[in-house]
Amino acid sequence: MTIAGIGAVTGYGWGRETLWEGLLSGKPAARLFPGYGPERDRQGWVARVPDGGDPDLPPSRYVRAVMGSAHEAMADAAQRGWRRGRTVGLLHAIVLGNVYEWRDFYTVDGGQRRSRDYLRLLPSTPVAMLTSEFDIHGPAMNVTAACSSANVALLTAQMWMAQGLVDDVLVVATDMSGTPEMVQPFVSLGAAVDDTDPLDACRPFQEGSRGFGFGEASVSFLLTREADNPYAAVLGGALTNDGHHVISVEPSYEQIFECVRRALKYADVRPEEVAVLNTHGSGTKQCDDAETALLAEIFGDRPQVVALKPLAGHCQAASAGVEVAAAALGYDRDLLVSSPIVAPAHAQLVDGVGPGVSGLTVKTALGMGGHNSALVLGPVR
Repeated sequence: MTIAGIGAVTGYGWGRETLWEGLLSGKPAARLFPGYGPERDRQGWVARVPDGGDPDLPPSRYVRAVMGSAHEAMADAAQRGWRRGRTVGLLHAIVLGNVYEWRDFYTVDGGQRRSRDYLRLLPSTPVAMLTSEFDIHGPAMNVTAACSSANVALLTAQMWMAQGLVDDVLVVATDMSGTPEMVQPFVSLGAAVDDTDPLDACRPFQEGSRGFGFGEASVSFLLTREADNPYAAVLGGALTNDGHHVISVEPSYEQIFECVRRALKYADVRPEEVAVLNTHGSGTKQCDDAETALLAEIFGDRPQVVALKPLAGHCQAASAGVEVAAAALGYDRDLLVSSPIVAPAHAQLVDGVGPGVSGLTVKTALGMGGHNSALVLGPVR
């Protein structure tokens, strides 16, 4: 299975090239917005998706972002020689969904809307819009697994293709939840930081990291076996769950290690073939400690380490989608992109933009509630 098309709407703006140029710049997508903090009395740093998209669509940033990234991925795949199969499936990775409109439904509209405006709030509506827009008649569903959701959707697509259920899959991962009401609980938990520049606060695998900055995104992929010039190959992956706690990582890391071992096994890959560990890299102590242990335990501290959340923000359901897009674009353009190093760091951490790699990439994602996932990517041979 290969990634033949990519579409992206992120805090950097609209389009995959805007995302790529933003990552290459080494500057965070986050900007200051009013109304953050426990008293809502200050500005907060959030990588919000800016207004834009198709003006003929409903005035919903969420709907426009979903449709915008999907349209870009489908058009991109066609330009890169995708030959559409008989059956196309659809997977939409989400966690919180249409947060802004749900807030306005209660606080602005008083819980009353016309039926067609109310329907925009439901998680089934974007799926229905996408299937209609792109003439998709294969299986279609939402996927949710906390911050592993994009990885899980990509792995589900691979399973569908392996079972012969579909020929192609459109995978969309969306999170538009950077409201003060959503950010503050994560700040209170000690996981998120919104009171300073993300490069100052979020330092995965570096000294002085305080946590992650919030981001928003909708990222889409067209997955297929039939394309002339795909970006990257999806070789396999795996999922496990800690079964431990709603927030905390299980301290032995046993299930995280097992997840990656299974991913390598199912992809028929040896650890020494992995050139890059594209990390969850949230900048929280427990996640950084877990992935540092993973790097040593499974890979003998050999691969280069990539962490992108200081730049794009932690986009929840879409976070792994942003990071897979960066890996796939990197294979295509022979570049390896990570956040710039700003403090003493792990020896294998990539500092900004470096030369591309010909080896394999393991993309990990660790979702709250113990949702572990690992995806194995590689260049198209």
